[in-house]
Amino acid sequence: MATDRELTTESARRAAGGPGGPQDPTAGRTASAAEWASESARSIADPGPLGLSAFALTTFLLSLVNAHVIPARAEPVVFGLALAYGGIGQFAAGMWEFRKGNTFGATAFSSFGAFWLSYWALVTFYARDLGPAAGSAVGWFLVAWGIFTTLMLIASVRTTAGVALVFLLLAITFYLLGFGAWTTHEWVGKAGGWFGIATAGAAWYVALASVTASTFGRQVLPTPSLARPALR
Repeated sequence: MATDRELTTESARRAAGGPGGPQDPTAGRTASAAEWASESARSIADPGPLGLSAFALTTFLLSLVNAHVIPARAEPVVFGLALAYGGIGQFAAGMWEFRKGNTFGATAFSSFGAFWLSYWALVTFYARDLGPAAGSAVGWFLVAWGIFTTLMLIASVRTTAGVALVFLLLAITFYLLGFGAWTTHEWVGKAGGWFGIATAGAAWYVALASVTASTFGRQVLPTPSLARPALR
C-alpha cells in the first residue's frame, strides 16, 4: 500500500493508479496536479472509459453504414444511439473530467458528445431543408470537425500512444467523409467509413485498457505514455 510520502512523487502516483497512469489515459500534467490537489476528486471514478466507449460504439455503427457494410437504409439505427450514448453519455463523461481537473479529457468528451448531439439534430430536424446545398453544407460540417480533431491531435501527443492514435484516425475519417460529401466519388466516403471503424477499434482498446487496469489493479493492456518530464 503506497504511503502519503510515496504519493508525493509523480512515479509513485502513476504506480498507484493516479492521474497520468494507466487508469487515466487522457490526462496530462495539468490533470495530475489538479486531481491530486483535491481530496474529493480522488473518490470519483475515471470517466474516460465511459467517454471512449460511448464514442467508439456510436462511431462504429455509423461507420458500418459509411463503409457500406450495412445498407444506408439502416442508418436510423444510429440516431437514438447518437442522442443517448454518443451524445448525452459522452457529454456527461466530459463534465466529470472537468471535475477531475483533466482539461484534455473534458474538452474532448464534451466536444464530441456535442458532435453526436448535433449530428442527431441535423439528420432529425434540418437535413431535409438543405436541398441542393446539402453536399456542400455537410462537407463543411465534417471538415470543420476534422480541423478541431487535428487541434486535439496536437494536444494528444502528451497523453498516451493509444489516445493519439484515436485522434489521428478520427481526423482522417472526418476529412475523408467531408471530401466524400463534396465529390461524386463514392470510394472517398467509403474509405472514411473504414477509417471510422479503425477509429472505433482504437477507442475501444484504450477504454478496455483503462477498465482492466482498474479491475485487475495493474496494467493489463499496454498504453505507452507520451508524457515528458516537466522542464525545471
